[in-house]
Amino acid sequence: MTDWSTAATIAAEHAEATETGGAVARPVIDALVEAGIMKLWVPARYGGGETDLLTALEAIAAISRSCGSAGWVVMIANTTGLLASRLEPDAADLMFGAPDAICGGFAPPVGVATVCGSMAKVTGQWAWGSGSSHATTMGGGVRYVDPDGAPTQIAGSRSGFAFFRSGVELLDTWHVAGLEGTASTDYRVDAMEIPVAHIAPMDKRVLEVDGPLYRCSIFGALALGVSMVLVGLGERAIDELVELAAKIPQGSTRGLGERAGVQVDIAKAEAGLRAARALVGETVATAWDDVLADGRVSDDSRVALRLAANHAADAGVAAVDRCYRAAGGTAVYKRSPMQRVFRDAHVATQHAMISERVYEPIGRFRFGLDTDLRPL
Repeated sequence: MTDWSTAATIAAEHAEATETGGAVARPVIDALVEAGIMKLWVPARYGGGETDLLTALEAIAAISRSCGSAGWVVMIANTTGLLASRLEPDAADLMFGAPDAICGGFAPPVGVATVCGSMAKVTGQWAWGSGSSHATTMGGGVRYVDPDGAPTQIAGSRSGFAFFRSGVELLDTWHVAGLEGTASTDYRVDAMEIPVAHIAPMDKRVLEVDGPLYRCSIFGALALGVSMVLVGLGERAIDELVELAAKIPQGSTRGLGERAGVQVDIAKAEAGLRAARALVGETVATAWDDVLADGRVSDDSRVALRLAANHAADAGVAAVDRCYRAAGGTAVYKRSPMQRVFRDAHVATQHAMISERVYEPIGRFRFGLDTDLRPL
């Protein structure tokens, strides 16, 4: 397994600067690039790691444990990197081939690509532009229309993810409670002309680079990535509570670590996180076996992966909340890393991929009811 300790240490050392600066500090980005962490899911032919699912998920958790914002942009870079498998080789090499290539963007097709022959004119504004401060390429989800504005298709796909090497306008909208260093600002392009080859199909899988990794669901990988950010934050909250164990609360004669309630909190937080990791590992391994055997993830495994992702996210924020409450008044100060972890975790929980409503189709499926599994 790749050693991420150096990058994690640098991320921790610059966590406060990352938050106050509104962007992941440059030494952290350089360390992540040097360790190959930003391209773990990029195909090997473009200089990526082309690792299995679990390897990158472990990296996301490890970096998030050091700094939530750094872990978040690692997650975004890697999930976006999966799209390299759907681009024509020349385009993929342009976007992902450089050693320091980092891509980011928002996948839902809120933009429009007007297609005319081999070119497309793209207009759109997207939110959640995580990593915009350091990305070498940004992208955005688009739906295809013809020159008359009527819906059209490219290679059987009605929507895609358009990559932009330059010309993206970053808007000053990221004024938030947590994950401040992710630079997840809104961004837009207006009538930008790009080759159609620079748009990766989204709603129909057209693989230019085949392999088990690229036959897995991109949105499933995204959900797992978000959940592992929260697992890492939960583990950091436990670390911080241990650091505070010797603190003697006002009006008490015992340190926090000697209080029975705090002992219960840290034990339950750890149990929840370890159980979440175990479930993620088990379901990812089963899905990987599906792909190796049948070339696709089974419906049962798709459902299980999203269940594991939501469960891990819930376990992560539950651990953070337990440790935050147990830490007492110290945790309310901005100088406290626990306070930053709390805010980061509660912003991460707002991601649609791990929202409460994801449990509904999972429950329907388990009851044997007709269920649309495409969103999973």
